[in-house]
Amino acid sequence: MASPRVLMLRAPGTNCDQETSFAFEQVGAKVSSIHINQLVEQPSLGDGYQILCLPGGFSYGDDIAAGRILAQRLNVHLKDLVDAFRSQDRLVLGICNGFQVMMRLGIFFPSDVFPDARQRTPATLTWNQQARFEDRWVHVVNANSNSIFLKDVQTMYLPMAHAEGRFVFAGEAEAEKLASQGQLGLRYSTVDGQVSDETLRFPENPNGAQRNVAGISDPSGNAFGLMPHPERHIDPTHHPSWTRRTEQPEHGDGHIIFHNAVQFFA
Repeated sequence: MASPRVLMLRAPGTNCDQETSFAFEQVGAKVSSIHINQLVEQPSLGDGYQILCLPGGFSYGDDIAAGRILAQRLNVHLKDLVDAFRSQDRLVLGICNGFQVMMRLGIFFPSDVFPDARQRTPATLTWNQQARFEDRWVHVVNANSNSIFLKDVQTMYLPMAHAEGRFVFAGEAEAEKLASQGQLGLRYSTVDGQVSDETLRFPENPNGAQRNVAGISDPSGNAFGLMPHPERHIDPTHHPSWTRRTEQPEHGDGHIIFHNAVQFFA
């Protein structure tokens, strides 16, 4: 399949859907932007798509907690649709608020792998350690990820903008299990790509995330969520210092995330 179809899910407060749609279209995907209310009224609208994308923004104003209301609506009204993407050989991508929604849904912790996840979720996203919204560029590395989206990725320089992006584990046992399965694949790093399990200092780690986690995948590698915004760096001119570069790369660092998703179905 040369042109996979992407379901771009929108909700009140979503504000990154057009940029993310553009990123997918640049690599050959066909994107349909569908509002959550349309899907609730007619769930069959979600049929025939190979990729489900939950873009960034502030769904429902992030009332109660970031992504909580949209996750609840999906869980109550569209659980079968979400489960179909998870159980079949399709892909799910969540960016920033979309990642927060996926965490609330428990997509990364399926019951067959994490039987106790309902009583004790292995990890969560919470307020940034400095208790404020952060908007900056960060260095991230691929730390032995199983994710299809991170294939051939070594390092990336991406923008981030969030207040609730601090990744916290329930305990050390859960952290070790997730790491051993290649699920903790995207980590904040130093400018020269160095990363460890020891939490980096701000601003290299922009929110205090444990083990410097910037994004995770499910056990299959088909579902992936991250706090930085790859759709905001798909062109070299998106780089904050692009005018001072002596040579321009063909693409911005975030381009490969969308390229890998499309190539999975090529």
